[in-house]
Amino acid sequence: MPNKTEQVGTDRGLAVLRDRDLELRDAIDAVVLSWAAEAGAARTAYPPLLRTSDLAALDYWVNFPHLALLAVGAQAGREKELSAADHAAIAPELLAPAEYALPSAACYSAYLDLSGTRLDGAHKITTVATCFRRENHFEGLRRLLSFTMREVVCVGDREAVLDHASSFKKRIGDFARRLGLPLEVQAATDPFFEKDAARTLMQQLFPVKEEFVFGGSLAIASVNFHRNFFGERCDITLADGSPAFTSCVAFGLERWLAALTERFGRDDPALLERIAEAAR
Repeated sequence: MPNKTEQVGTDRGLAVLRDRDLELRDAIDAVVLSWAAEAGAARTAYPPLLRTSDLAALDYWVNFPHLALLAVGAQAGREKELSAADHAAIAPELLAPAEYALPSAACYSAYLDLSGTRLDGAHKITTVATCFRRENHFEGLRRLLSFTMREVVCVGDREAVLDHASSFKKRIGDFARRLGLPLEVQAATDPFFEKDAARTLMQQLFPVKEEFVFGGSLAIASVNFHRNFFGERCDITLADGSPAFTSCVAFGLERWLAALTERFGRDDPALLERIAEAAR
């Protein structure tokens, strides 16, 4: 029987991480947290669900319907029928209307939380979330149904948010070079968009997006500039009353784990030390 403490198990996009894997994932998260602290980002934890109506205000259901996973309970009065249901795929008529969704990115909660706020200066936040994306296929730790995303968000004037994006782009590049992890910076649209759908052009939400790609195909981090889209939709304003600009830097922590273990081997005894040294 295999030793479960020495395995990463994945089943239809759901991963089980143990011991060594958690050490490595947490080490990368600690590096990003240190960068966030240096940038003055406030650590913030948001609820694990988003209101479907709030996401509608962000054009989520226009741009991301293919990604969405909804959180629903039983239809009122039909709870007992669930015991006899097909539990591999519970029929929708047994379920109540969905008022909540599971997040597909960590940053939406930050913008929604700031709704109706007038800012005196740049506001920076870091948060981590278990995110969910209903992909058309899954692949080990590279592409998961459920994964961990750390983000560092900046909300403010155009200059501040562009500086935030630029400084984190440099941090990621320098860290990867010291670590010996070859990454290519690629200009991108969001890879989860349906490219031929009528209103799903990336430029609606992410006019500027760059990804850090390992091995030619695995994007493990991204730097995103949203212009004033979220400022307008969430009524986040600057001191002069104009809509705030936003940028975020996102890290898929399981994807970093996949890249590290593919590059160095999962059991490299010096890998944690290598990460710590590269972060200095």
